[in-house]
Amino acid sequence: MEELIARIVSSVGIPESLAKTAVGLILNMFQKEGDADAVASLMNALPGAGDLASAAASAASEGDSGSGGGLGGLMGAAAGMLGGGGGAMALVGQLTGAGLSIDQAKGVGTELMNFATEKAGADVVANVAKSIPGLEQLL
Repeated sequence: MEELIARIVSSVGIPESLAKTAVGLILNMFQKEGDADAVASLMNALPGAGDLASAAASAASEGDSGSGGGLGGLMGAAAGMLGGGGGAMALVGQLTGAGLSIDQAKGVGTELMNFATEKAGADVVANVAKSIPGLEQLL
């Protein structure tokens, strides 16, 4: 995962700690919202991914990172109005709540999906993406 984090820091221009948080939030959402078999295949191909996802889940349960004020809070509220967890929409709220702009969030997502495609294969990534409402449009 260090290779991915370095790529994100370089291409998106965010600090390493924020890159790790963002990747963890995305991976955590994959685990919550995605097809279990496809996500398991993806996580197995990305050593260290489970640790980042677990750290993000712990941080979210302690501080509920997507439900604060500002844009993150608005995105989380919009996701709630759209029904349930909100999939990708809720993720956008969490990422902006963590301190990313929409463009930075998209950059992190794009780098993660490109990296995952290199490591796990296009079919695995496509299966994860299509199993999460709104994710394909976000990326």
